[in-house]
Amino acid sequence: MPIVRRGELGDLSDIELIQKACPEAAQWNPAEYLHHDLLVAVRGVHVVAFVVVRTLAPGESEILNLAVAPEFRRQGIARALWNAVREGFCGAFYLEVRASNLAAQKFYKSVGFYELTVRPGYYQNPPQPAIVMKFHSC
Repeated sequence: MPIVRRGELGDLSDIELIQKACPEAAQWNPAEYLHHDLLVAVRGVHVVAFVVVRTLAPGESEILNLAVAPEFRRQGIARALWNAVREGFCGAFYLEVRASNLAAQKFYKSVGFYELTVRPGYYQNPPQPAIVMKFHSC
């Protein structure tokens, strides 16, 4: 299992590489992630996955991005990140996922998220709807 820890400035180059290798993930400026809750999964000396969470209100948060480097998928790393994010949290999490990203939808459903609604035209390049999902703990 990887080590999960808070993300730091020195992790941004690995995060950028992961984003580029994951076209289905949001392609944001990694430096912006430092303004939110950023957790990384580390194997050896490299970040192999990350998750970014934004607090919307007390008891309400949003997963902005979660990505695992392709060569490290299906090893429980996304689940380890998710478990670290929700540890001690009581409330609701929201997220948007591309309608075409069936693997992500399957993962989120496996950890307790459910579909809330659809946002047509939410994503660009290529244009497609977003599935809005919600998880509630406690």
